[in-house]
Order: sequence, then structure tokens, then C-alpha cells
Amino acid sequence: MRDLAGGFGYLLAGQRWVFRHGRWLGFGLLPGLVSLVLYTGALIGLGYGADDLTAWATPFADGWSAPWLGLFRGFLTGLVFCLGLFLAVITFTAVTLLIGQPFYESLSEQVDRTEGGTVPESGLSLGRELWISARDSLKVLGRVALYGILLFALGFIPVVGQTVVPAIGFCVSGYFLTEELTAVALQRRRTELAERLVLLRSRRMLVLGFGVPLVLAFLVPLVAVFLMPGAVAGATLMARELLGEDDTADETAAGPEAEDAEGARPQPFQPQPFQPQQSQPPAGGGFGPPPRM
Repeated sequence: MRDLAGGFGYLLAGQRWVFRHGRWLGFGLLPGLVSLVLYTGALIGLGYGADDLTAWATPFADGWSAPWLGLFRGFLTGLVFCLGLFLAVITFTAVTLLIGQPFYESLSEQVDRTEGGTVPESGLSLGRELWISARDSLKVLGRVALYGILLFALGFIPVVGQTVVPAIGFCVSGYFLTEELTAVALQRRRTELAERLVLLRSRRMLVLGFGVPLVLAFLVPLVAVFLMPGAVAGATLMARELLGEDDTADETAAGPEAEDAEGARPQPFQPQPFQPQQSQPPAGGGFGPPPRM
């Protein structure tokens, strides 16, 4: 539960960061606006054509009686639209990040710069970075499509298909959405997709705490556009923790001035040179009284 709350905390921290740096908020809105126009048109088209698609895919139900035919195809039409919405949430981030690669990479670098420590750079050309981003996004979308088909099939199970399956779908969406967002910071660190997935699996609850609320927020029109810059900033902050860079930055900042647990700086042992003690004459001078015989 601590990691779950921590992931949500990174989401809020990213939003606070961009609002404190208003110039970067406006800078990061541009790619999201372009993607919003594209996806709005696609979802409107799906909404108008989902019933025709369902009728084409189920010719065996043409002879069913009136109540059952409408219920069956209406249910399938709703599932098709939900599947399209599910894929839109996942691919929206990938497409927006691809469109806004230079924008979000600059934003992520600025987050690293303000948080201290090193500011990694991939050293690759823009074309090479776009190619790697597109290639990795297609691999992720392939995984998402497999989950989507499986969840679509499980949606036909009574009760479970209407309760458990949507919850699993949101978790899957949140997980891969977080992968896409953290990729902006991790690609600059030359972390490959397989390594990123292993890294995220090691902190699943942290990832879900970040991604699931973001998926739910992205379902509200226009919200995704305004949350994207902060989501990239928050994902960069979370990537720093996953890699342990925050601890390294703290130690580097402390340097030789670090103090011990008692609050005092430990001092190294310094050996003292040996100084022989010199004998002192008796008080009063002379040699004192002679010994008694």
C-alpha cells in the first residue's frame, strides 16, 4: 500500500512541478492538442460505425427474435466501443509522445536538472530516437493488443465480465501507460525496453499507483491533454527513484560534509607524537635531607 500511495504521489508531484514552471506546461500542451484532434475524430467514427461492425461480424444472429437480437448486438457494440476506448487510452500516450518527442525530452531533462544530480543524454540523433520510440511503442502495443483480445473474450462471462474484467483492464492500461511515460526518461539513460519492463515489474504497486488514476483521468475529455506535461514530469521523478538516482544525488550533494547519526561530523583519528616527560627537581631546591641510617 505504501508503494501504491507513492505512485499516486509522483503523479501529483509531476503536476505540481509543471505548474511551478508554467512555461514548460504551455510547451508540453502542443503535442497533446494535435493528438486530441486525431483521436476525437477516430472515436466519433467508431461510435457511428460500431453497430454496423457488430452486425457484419455476427451474421448468424440475423434470424434471432427481436428482444435477443437487440440485446446481444447492443452488448457487443458496447464492448467494441469500450475496446476502442481502451486502445485509445494506451495509444494516445504513445502517439503523443512520438509527436512531441523533442518537447517531452526537453521537459524531462529540465526535471532532472532541477532535482539535482546528473542530466543523462542519449547522445543519439533525433531521427534515431524517434525510430527507437516508435519501435518500442509498437512492441508495447502488441502486448496491449494481446491483453485486449483476452479481456474482450472474458467480457462474455456473466458477472465477472462486467466487474472483474474492467478492473483488470484498468490495471493493464495503467501499467503500460506508465511504461510509455517513464520511457522518456529511461531512453535518455540508454535503458532498453526489456530492462524497463523488468524495472517496472520490480515495483508493480508503485507503477499501478501512478498509472491507474491517470488512466481514469484520461477518460474525461480534454483532461489527457492538460495532464500530459505533468505526467511526463512525474514519470521522470519516479524513474529516478526506480534507478536509485535520488539517493545518489543526495549523497553527492552531501559530499565530505555529511554528518553521522549523532549530528556531529566524524573526525579521523590523528596520532599524537610521543613527548617524554622531564623529571622535576624537588620543591625547595637542593638535594633534600640525607637518608636516615
